[in-house]
Amino acid sequence: MNAPLRHPLPLLDLDVLRTFVAIAESGSFAAAAETVFRTPSAVSMQIKKLEEMLGRAVFIRDSRSVKLTRDGEVLLEHGRRLLALNRDLVAKFVAPDIAGEVRLGAPDDAAERFLPVMLRRFAESHPGVTVNVVVANSGPLIELIRQKQIDLALVTCDPAHAGSENAEVLLREKLVWSALKGGIAAEKTPLPVSVWEEGCIWRKSGLEGLERQGRAYRIAFHSAYISGQRAAILADLAIAPLPVTCLTGQIVEADPRHGFPALPEYAIGMMLADNASAPVQAAADHLRACFKER
Repeated sequence: MNAPLRHPLPLLDLDVLRTFVAIAESGSFAAAAETVFRTPSAVSMQIKKLEEMLGRAVFIRDSRSVKLTRDGEVLLEHGRRLLALNRDLVAKFVAPDIAGEVRLGAPDDAAERFLPVMLRRFAESHPGVTVNVVVANSGPLIELIRQKQIDLALVTCDPAHAGSENAEVLLREKLVWSALKGGIAAEKTPLPVSVWEEGCIWRKSGLEGLERQGRAYRIAFHSAYISGQRAAILADLAIAPLPVTCLTGQIVEADPRHGFPALPEYAIGMMLADNASAPVQAAADHLRACFKER
C-alpha cells in the first residue's frame, strides 16, 4: 500500500510574526498595535489565528499584563531570527534610498527606556544606515556635538531654556520624588538623596527644591546611571527625583504626607551637528516621529 500523503506544514505569516514580537517586547497589545499600525482588535485577531495554527498558547493574559508562555519564548527566539533574515534578504534586492552612518549619543536613561524600540524600527525602515551609539551624560554629549565627534544627540534639559543649547524638545515629563514602596528613607533627617552629576536637570530641580524649603538633606548615593538610582531606592538608602514613567514595581512616588517640594517637568531634547547628512536627517526625523507617538 502507498503511504498516505502528508500535508505540508503551515507557513508562518511574517506580518503576524512581527505583531507577535511587538507584543512580546512591549508587554501590551495596545502598545504593539501602535507599533505595527493596526487596531488592538486586529492585533488580537492575528494572535488568535497564530495560536490556532500552532495549537499552542503563546501568551498568558491577565487584567494588567501579557506574558509569554514557554512556547511563546521559543517562538520569540526564532521569530526574531526570521524577521532579521527577511530584512537582510529584502535589503539585498530593494536598494535603500539612504545609506551611511549615524553617530548617535544619548544619556543612559534615554538609551534604556526609549532607544531599543526606536532603533529597531529605524533599522527595519532604513537597512542601509548603520547607527553607532555613544552613551554618556548630557554635558559631555553636548561637547561631542559641538566638536562634531557625534552627529546627533538626545540630551536632558530644562524645557524653559532648551533653546539656549539649540536643543529641539521632543518630550516633556514630570519629575516626582521616588522611594521604595513601604520604605523608610523618606522619613529620615537629614533626608538621604540619590542624585546624578553636577549640571543634571533632575539633580538641580530636586536639590534646589529642598533648599528652598530649608530642608536638611545629605547626598547618600551618587551615580551617573539610572540603574544606580534604582539600586539606591530599592535598597531603601535614599529617595531620588525621577521621571514619573520610571515608577514601576517597588519604586513608587513618595507619600505626599512627607511634604517634599513639587518638582517641575524636564525635557528630552535633540541636537544635531551642523551640516547633517541625509542619514542623520533621516534618523532625526525618525526620533521625532517616535517621540510624537508617545
